[in-house]
Amino acid sequence: MAFFLFDRAPRVALVRLSGLIAARPDPLSGGLNAAATGPLLDRAFGIKRLAAVMLVVNSPGGSPVQSSLIAQRIRRLSDEKKVPAIAVVEDAAASGGYWIACAAEEIVAEPASILGSIGVISAGFGFDQAIARLGVERRLRTAGAEKSFLDPFRPEREQDVARLEDLLGKLHEEFKAWVRARRGDRLKAAQEALFTGRFWTGREAVELGLADRLGDAEGEAKRRFGEKVKILRLGPRKRPFPWRLVPGVREGVEALSHTAEERAAWARLGL
Repeated sequence: MAFFLFDRAPRVALVRLSGLIAARPDPLSGGLNAAATGPLLDRAFGIKRLAAVMLVVNSPGGSPVQSSLIAQRIRRLSDEKKVPAIAVVEDAAASGGYWIACAAEEIVAEPASILGSIGVISAGFGFDQAIARLGVERRLRTAGAEKSFLDPFRPEREQDVARLEDLLGKLHEEFKAWVRARRGDRLKAAQEALFTGRFWTGREAVELGLADRLGDAEGEAKRRFGEKVKILRLGPRKRPFPWRLVPGVREGVEALSHTAEERAAWARLGL
């Protein structure tokens, strides 16, 4: 312990940010949201004599609100502690995952990483024809002309589609404004080409200015701070073992739903 206290080698906190970004995490495997990630970031930036915080990002995206909350927390802590944040992308920093990565001063990626997907998506199903064939009548009453919005058991209405497209467009503008603010002059391609929702490999992302260089977390830490750098790895606190092993019915259903949603998110990237 005494040796550690007097060791003056640079310290780097390594924080893993993995999984689907959602307001309610998977009851079993977790995921990313502001409530769970905030304390982890506080611990990382609170380490004494810290040279940098490395954010190892591996996420297909998810909630734009949670993405923004996590990114703003990173920026606030980085500014308050005067400690730089460096994002290191593993498999993917796509959509909300890229939103979070942009909170860092620099973005490092593997050549085969997936980055980008600067867009917004909404997906659903329409069951109106199915219930009609089954002879099921949908009965719905509302107070408020727009309360029933995109009801999956009724035919799609033009005004609902227009309202949704307007909402998606505004969310997309928020995303684009954040990327512009964080990446600025480093963007090397026309923004119209970068903001279509397309994603690229890490090597292509560096060429386009969506990332700064190729590399991995440990290699980047040593490149910046020398071979003697101390890498302090932090992760979320694990739940008690019995709870994780035997979920209740509600938790089991939530876990299956979350797993399907996360699988769909990764599948959109071909992963």
